[in-house]
Amino acid sequence: MSTSLPTSAATRLFEESSLGASHEPIDEQLVSMLLEKHYDLGGGLERLATEKDDTFRLRTDSRSYLVKVSPPSEPHGVVAVQTAVMRFLEDTAPELPVQRVRLTAVGDDNVLVTTTDGSPRVLRVFEFVEGAVLADVEPDAEQLATVGRILGRIDVALAAFTHPSAQRGLVWDLQHFHELTGLVEHTTDTEHRQLAQEVFRLFAQAIVPRLDDLETQVIHGDYSPYNVVVDPDSDAFVTGVIDFGDTVRSAVIFDPAVCVANLLGRVPDEPWRDAGAFVTGYGRARPIDPLELPLLPVAGLSRLTLRALITNWRAERVPERRDYLLEHAKDDWINVERAMTVPFDDVVAQLRAGLDDPA
Repeated sequence: MSTSLPTSAATRLFEESSLGASHEPIDEQLVSMLLEKHYDLGGGLERLATEKDDTFRLRTDSRSYLVKVSPPSEPHGVVAVQTAVMRFLEDTAPELPVQRVRLTAVGDDNVLVTTTDGSPRVLRVFEFVEGAVLADVEPDAEQLATVGRILGRIDVALAAFTHPSAQRGLVWDLQHFHELTGLVEHTTDTEHRQLAQEVFRLFAQAIVPRLDDLETQVIHGDYSPYNVVVDPDSDAFVTGVIDFGDTVRSAVIFDPAVCVANLLGRVPDEPWRDAGAFVTGYGRARPIDPLELPLLPVAGLSRLTLRALITNWRAERVPERRDYLLEHAKDDWINVERAMTVPFDDVVAQLRAGLDDPA
C-alpha cells in the first residue's frame, strides 16, 4: 500500500502538523548537556514514546521533569503558542491542574537547538506529573463528569487567550475533516472503508454547513484519556492536564469531541454511556449551545474515525513511532462500529438528559 497522500489538502495539513516525515532522534548526550547548561539540571534521561517530539523523563536527585524537543519540521511559532497557553493558564487560572513550564536559569521558556544536520529545534522542560493516565483506570460516572468539568473550565479560561500562531493548519483539527476523504484509500479493509465513508457523509451533512457559524477560540485540541492524569483515591480525581501540542484556534465544540471519541464503545452494550457522563460534567462548567449539542456526537465519531484512518498511514511512514501509534488506536474501528449502532437522535436525547439533570 502506498504511503503517499492522495490529495494536496491532506499533504498540506500533514506537513503543517509536522506529521508528514520522519526525523533522526536527537542525541541524548546533547540533551543532557543543554539541560546542564541552560537549566542547571542533571540526572538520568529516559526516552519516552510520543507522537512526534523527542521526549524524555529526567530524574534528578530530588524530582522528575518532562523534556521535549520539537521535530525539525515544526515552526518555532507553533511551539511558542503551546507554551504560551500553559503560561497563560498558570497565570490566570492557577487552580487548574495544568502542567507547568520550567523556565531556564535566565528566565526563558525554551532553548533553541541546532542539531548536527543544521535543523532548528526547540527544547522545553516541564514539571513531571506523577500518576496514572485516565486511559489506564476504570472511572465511574462522577469521575468522568469531573474530567469533563476540568476541560470545561479550561475552555472558559482560554476564551480570553489569543496568539498569532494559533490559527494554523492541523490535521487533527476537525474543521478540516471533510478535506481528508482521500485517506479512505489507505484503508484496505472493506468494512472499515464503508464505516469511514458513512462518517464522512454524516459530517458533511451535519457539520460542514455549520462550520462558519460555530463559536471559535483557542482550545487544548487533544484532551484525550492519555493526556489526563488522575488519582482514583483523591476527591479531586484529575491531578494533571498535559500535552498542549495540538493547541489551535477552532470550534469550541471540537474540544470535548476529542474525549468523547476516546470514550466511545468502552461499554459495548451502552457505547455512548461514558461519553455521556463526560459531556454532563463539561456542560456544567461550560454550557453547550443547544444548537451545537446535536453536532457533538457526529464530531466525536469523526474524531475517532480520523485517528483510525491516520494511524496505519503514519505507522507505515514513520516506523519508529509504529508501536506507539498502533497501541493508541487498536480498537478504533470496533468502537466506531459500536457507536453507530445507536441512532443519533437517541444519543442527543441522552446527552441532553444528562445536561438537564440538576445533580
